[in-house]
Amino acid sequence: MTSANAILEQASQRRANAQLAYAGAVTPEEALALLGADANVRLIDVRTRAELDWVGRPQVPDGQYANVEWVRYPGGVPNEHFLEQLASQTPDKSTPLLFLCRSAARSKAAAKVAYEAGYTQSFDILEGFEGDKDNAGHRKTVSGWCFRGLPWLGA
Repeated sequence: MTSANAILEQASQRRANAQLAYAGAVTPEEALALLGADANVRLIDVRTRAELDWVGRPQVPDGQYANVEWVRYPGGVPNEHFLEQLASQTPDKSTPLLFLCRSAARSKAAAKVAYEAGYTQSFDILEGFEGDKDNAGHRKTVSGWCFRGLPWLGA
């Protein structure tokens, strides 16, 4: 197993290479390894409550998992209380935060906003929970947490 420090170094290298506006990016496998290696790491799932109910969520210890919606359901309106809710889940701004959404679009935006708000260890989880769509328009078949065979709780 790769050490937490090595994973974070790789994530930081991705930041430099892609000129990311947050601390870096980790693969789904690296995210799971970080969660296992350091009990302080938090996975922040920014999907809607409806997505969690209908699709499922990563199976990680409850103390390391939080759902803070980036947009609200129904309507897809921005969550104007995102940073306030994030702070209630992770008051220490030096806590390593791994942001996750369906396909790694909202998570990038959330990581950027968190980073700009002083959460210096804000990382995007590449590929997201369900990943990209395949040629038939289905998810979980090309990339993402589920496709990679990582533990998750189905809806």
